[in-house]
Amino acid sequence: MKTTQSPVNDISPVVVVLFAAMVGVEALFAAAEAGLIGGRMGIGWRVSAIEDYGVFGSLVQIMWERGEWPLAHLLRFMSYPFLHGNFTHMIFAAAIMLALGKYVGDRFRWWAVLAVFFAASISGALVWGLVWSEAGVLIGAYPAAYGLIGAFTYILWVQLRVLGAPQIRAFQLIGFLLAIRLLLGLLFGSDGVWLAECVGFATGFGLSFLVSPGGFQRLRDAIRGARQT
Repeated sequence: MKTTQSPVNDISPVVVVLFAAMVGVEALFAAAEAGLIGGRMGIGWRVSAIEDYGVFGSLVQIMWERGEWPLAHLLRFMSYPFLHGNFTHMIFAAAIMLALGKYVGDRFRWWAVLAVFFAASISGALVWGLVWSEAGVLIGAYPAAYGLIGAFTYILWVQLRVLGAPQIRAFQLIGFLLAIRLLLGLLFGSDGVWLAECVGFATGFGLSFLVSPGGFQRLRDAIRGARQT
């Protein structure tokens, strides 16, 4: 008897959980805004959540200047990827995360996927808040998704090196995405999120040297080789 297997079973459970959390939060807000739950107060749930769990550039700058990092505000760096402005904002980010997360999750351990996801979120938000002078509020999973793109690029980079092919080809995807970002920025202006995305990508790529299978050993061997030359 032939059985059918759900495609979800092929995806790392941690990626499914992250995807479900994004969809679940957005579904909650959509239901509240449609008047299905929460009554009149439900209409403002999204705004309240963004105020409580989004990353504000001004807040990042204040914490940096004072050298004070309250836990309640540090949690914003890990909660903002699950908040989006609307369904379209969420579904595009979640789709990228799901597709790249599947590829990376097939090759990285579950904890490594989480490390890339949240490290990209944190570093992207921190640099965005400190560098972008017009920083408002940062929400959405794009910086984290770009972290997975960084891990994906690292995997291709290693594979191309083994094959003896030009490793620059591994950066074709991020180059294409950044070109689109540049075009959209020129046409409609920029909110600086591209900076968080670039930092997220760099974080995902760099961290993969450590969290990928055998990554720490390869990095240590490379450092030893550099010292001997």
